[in-house]
Amino acid sequence: MSIPALSSGLDSPSGAPAPPSSPGAPAPAGSEAIVAAGLRKVYGRHEAVRGVDLTVRRGEIVGFLGPNGAGKTTTIKMLTGLLRPSAGRAAIMGHDVQREPVRAKASFGYVPDTPSLYGKLRGWEYLRFMGRLYRVPTKGAERRAAELLRLFELTDAASDLVEGYSHGMQQKLALAGALLHDPPVLFLDEPTVGLDPRSARIMKDLLVRLRDRGTAVFFSTHILEIAERMCDRVAIIDRGAIVAAGTIAELRGDSSGSLEDIFLRLTGGAEYRELAEVLA
Repeated sequence: MSIPALSSGLDSPSGAPAPPSSPGAPAPAGSEAIVAAGLRKVYGRHEAVRGVDLTVRRGEIVGFLGPNGAGKTTTIKMLTGLLRPSAGRAAIMGHDVQREPVRAKASFGYVPDTPSLYGKLRGWEYLRFMGRLYRVPTKGAERRAAELLRLFELTDAASDLVEGYSHGMQQKLALAGALLHDPPVLFLDEPTVGLDPRSARIMKDLLVRLRDRGTAVFFSTHILEIAERMCDRVAIIDRGAIVAAGTIAELRGDSSGSLEDIFLRLTGGAEYRELAEVLA
């Protein structure tokens, strides 16, 4: 699979903080791409996220796992600047998300679990809009958009209104938009939800290729088999706090259990497995 790359950097608008001149430029292997330090989010008396600390380096895929309501999406929204943390800080490629929002946001692509796209735009128009939003030079944006549409098998639907796309097609278009400016960091919230098996395979292969090119990929998922096969490391969150982080081997320790076994043990779900075994 060939992943298109931009040959030129982003244009910098006058009178505004300049984003990185080439977000997809190589960085030292293992350099920190995503940093969260003491992130907290409080809603009234409810502490949704409790002091999350994590680091994602260039050239690795990190899976973010947790039960429903554990704080995964809230954490990702704080990392991407969509939510202001009650305490703590987040940085993308060294740029503080709250203090340097333009530089930080120019450095990543983000695909939520349910993409909210502009339904009255056509597929091509949406990608052109994303190119202008990230100030990608027009010629490079058109070429890259065409390659991404072909990669995600959306070329034939590129002239159709987005409101007519299926959920899976919208998911792929959202990912194409997130990749248009060739970001060094990619956030994905449940990226395979709604995708057919072929599209899910394209998505997984793409993430591995991006990782091999030096992109930092941080994604949440409930599909533990995907995380076990793809991720260099995983972080498990439960009740708003990170309860474990590391490679699968590190989390497994001396045991021989699967990631599912580890997950259930750490999040208090082991009793449900025992119940299922009794009822089987």
